[in-house]
Amino acid sequence: MLGSLSRREWLRQAGSGFGTMALAGLVQEAGLLAAETDIHTNADHIAHNLAVRPAHVQPQARAVIQLFQNGGPSQMDLFDPKSELTKHGGKPHPEEINTFSQRSKNVLLKSPFRFYPRGNSGIEYGETLPQIGSMADDICLVRSMFTENNNHPFAISMMQTGKTFTGHPAIGSWICYALGTENHNLPGYIVLRDPAGYNTSGKVVWSSGWLPALFQGTEFSTKGDPIHHLQPPRDVPRQVRKRSLQLLAELNDAHVRNHPRETELEARIENFELAARMQLAATNVLDISRESKTTQERYGLNDPVTAGYGLRCLMARRLVEHGVRFVQVFPPLQPSVQPWDAHSKLEPKTRIISAKVDQPTAALIEDLKQRGLYDDVIVLWTGEFGRMPITERNIGRDHNPGAFSLFLAGGGFKAGYAHGATDDFGYKSVTNRVSVSDLHATILHQLGIDHRRLDFLHNGRPERLTDPDVTNAEVVNDLLA
Repeated sequence: MLGSLSRREWLRQAGSGFGTMALAGLVQEAGLLAAETDIHTNADHIAHNLAVRPAHVQPQARAVIQLFQNGGPSQMDLFDPKSELTKHGGKPHPEEINTFSQRSKNVLLKSPFRFYPRGNSGIEYGETLPQIGSMADDICLVRSMFTENNNHPFAISMMQTGKTFTGHPAIGSWICYALGTENHNLPGYIVLRDPAGYNTSGKVVWSSGWLPALFQGTEFSTKGDPIHHLQPPRDVPRQVRKRSLQLLAELNDAHVRNHPRETELEARIENFELAARMQLAATNVLDISRESKTTQERYGLNDPVTAGYGLRCLMARRLVEHGVRFVQVFPPLQPSVQPWDAHSKLEPKTRIISAKVDQPTAALIEDLKQRGLYDDVIVLWTGEFGRMPITERNIGRDHNPGAFSLFLAGGGFKAGYAHGATDDFGYKSVTNRVSVSDLHATILHQLGIDHRRLDFLHNGRPERLTDPDVTNAEVVNDLLA
């Protein structure tokens, strides 16, 4: 009986090429193939598919949009006003600070920007983010974050994987591994970057590490064909393509038999099946011409300053609306591949990147609210670390892992709330401190995942996103509504 066969065994018996494999995916979607859904054991028994799997507890949210602000946004210039820093600017910092750069001076640098209370909550936001500030009553602002490293690649890895060194699964991969996806015509984890190139660390940022390759991020483009290499070559005769696919199926079948514990090939087969389904479904999902002119203007698509990032934010909303589990949006590559990096020219660089992301970010939150998605989708706006209160080259700020700010919106997080505090100058988080692993544990909790139970046996050791040997991560209940 078909229903008694595992997916791997059924693929062994099917020999008519990827057309059949696409059919296999549709059959499985209909529930006719035996599921392998134990997601908390090891690579021999987990589900090598994106079928929906039950959460540990009742979830408050079902999807995440991560707006990753590569480069290290400056907390004391955007979200964390410091009157003492303004008062004592130009004077020595009372502590001798060790910095990443050798060009920093131990002299306090006051912010060149003003802060204003916003919304009914009265929470202060910097002048360069007026649209985000207008959403203050919908945002959960965390001012007491800290991380483990002061170098971009290592801090990025920490934010994305919970570890400072590369090679571990990204949080989006962990979430898809745990829960699957609600739309089997689209990947569970989708990445939207600037089509001009990659930010720091490139594709490593959305790697599935040693989790099955099926759970890694899939790049969608906002320029030209949105899905890379999806359409078959038009200059190759159909019969030639068919024979090639039959040969590939035979070779793949032999490889699966000879290497039953390798997941890379099976993930690729699953991706080919997914590609066949995407040919029918993805074009409609990504067609922003279906959006009203008002919506497109709200995201800034009519303005060259905001159009690129705005398009990615709008696509992110359409993707979660259609059941994608995790969407990762990257910032523009201007003024640099690390656009929030401000070792020099702090004021003009901050204004440039703020202008590009401010309006689209606010539009996304507002749009989710209007469409009834705000409670179901977590929006996470974060960089990898913060900046120093002292001056570098007299006009910039160096890296600071000891304090930074981020915000969350929707998904059951408190609205109109500011959590924690840094010291008088914004150098260290001192009150209600939140680690990156605490943040991960809290996001997983809102998705119904117990971070202590989500593991994967790798090299004989149960690995977790929130590794107990690295950090004692806790859910930050004060952030939750």
